[in-house]
Amino acid sequence: MANLTRLTLALASIGMIGGCAVGPDYQRPEAALPQQFASDSNGAGQQQLQPEWWKQFNDPLLNRLVASALEKNTDVQRALARVEETDALLREATATLWPELDLQASGSRSRVSTTGANPVTAPTRNNFRGVFSTSYELDFWGKARRAEQVARAQSQSSRYAREALNLTLAGSVVQTYVTLRSQDALLQTLRDSLASRQQALDLTSRRARGGVAGDLDVQQATLSLANLQRQLLGMQQQRALTEQQLGLLSGNLGQSVAAADLRTLPLPATPPAGLPSQLLEARPDVRQAEAELIAANARIGVAKAALFPSISLTGNLGGESKELGDLLQAGSRVWSAGLGLNLPIFDFGRLSARTDQARAQQKQLLAGYQRALQNAFVDVNNALIKLRTAADSEAAAQQAAAAADKSLKLSELRYKSGYSAFLEVLVAQGNANDAALNLIQEKRDRLLATVELYKALGGGWNG
Repeated sequence: MANLTRLTLALASIGMIGGCAVGPDYQRPEAALPQQFASDSNGAGQQQLQPEWWKQFNDPLLNRLVASALEKNTDVQRALARVEETDALLREATATLWPELDLQASGSRSRVSTTGANPVTAPTRNNFRGVFSTSYELDFWGKARRAEQVARAQSQSSRYAREALNLTLAGSVVQTYVTLRSQDALLQTLRDSLASRQQALDLTSRRARGGVAGDLDVQQATLSLANLQRQLLGMQQQRALTEQQLGLLSGNLGQSVAAADLRTLPLPATPPAGLPSQLLEARPDVRQAEAELIAANARIGVAKAALFPSISLTGNLGGESKELGDLLQAGSRVWSAGLGLNLPIFDFGRLSARTDQARAQQKQLLAGYQRALQNAFVDVNNALIKLRTAADSEAAAQQAAAAADKSLKLSELRYKSGYSAFLEVLVAQGNANDAALNLIQEKRDRLLATVELYKALGGGWNG
């Protein structure tokens, strides 16, 4: 047995080392992208992305929600099972690089006729057999090695697919959480405006009872208060729906999230100008596309190796005897060795057609990889534009909110002093309420734009 094992391992090593792997070796295609994203400065190339980018919000509840989503979400669990499957396929492909050693054992007892044409004196017979057998196809042309490359690339692809899913899922959780906090801030603003309009209604009612104001002022104040109450109820409904969506994403259906203000969330660090486009190569979807391209490139070698002859080795070594105790005796030894050759002669172009198919599939995935790079580049540029616009819009909304609040105070003072009609107060109230809500929404949009940028880059930025 030891001699057989050493022989087969030696032949396997000769087949793998001495043979050549047909088919093209993989080389990463050049990315036809600009060196940098939309910017006019340099020096960001040494920066590193932060995988757990959501922690820059410094919100423990958000961290727990994202961690729960990455653990309990059903899509994540399915992606993890896919990783386990491809890992098992890789182990199987790696195992085919080496010979297979099997043990075959049998024992039988039989009786033959003593009255037949050839009578025997000992009609009862025993037969015991134990044999170690091996078989191996020499990998002269690299078919098994290329197949192992395919399995390894598929294993990496499944991991990158899971990372891409984690990135998307974490982004969805953070975006939903930011939306929920913005709704909390909007609800608080509406409640403050509701209290202000209730005070205005009380004031007009007292003035009407004193004969200073007319019933029209009271009805206008009542209408303004009712409209704001309806707006408040609608926002409460939206908040409840967002809370349910957050529970679905995090895998905690029916969870309740206490109210908090959006304005307490810090603005995470934004990337410096002059980001190198090479950062896109770290995006999990881009890396997944490249892994699929590597697998397709190796499949060309698998298909091409089928055009060449295959050489198979078989052998067995063991013992056979009529008594179990004699099975290991020298006289009971049996062995065999064989060599097989399979050479395709004429198949009407079937094998060459498979090679052409593999080449065409590789071209498709090459185009897919280049498209993934282009899409990633556009995603980052769009996110940078949105982030800059959101920052400018928030600054303008801040000025508008301050001006509207000052106008409301002046209009209330003018109305109390009798210099203006109540309609002026109603207009100022509406403007102040809209400006306050717009400011919150602009703050939300700026945070969401930051999240989009982090997703586009494949991670957050270390400030």
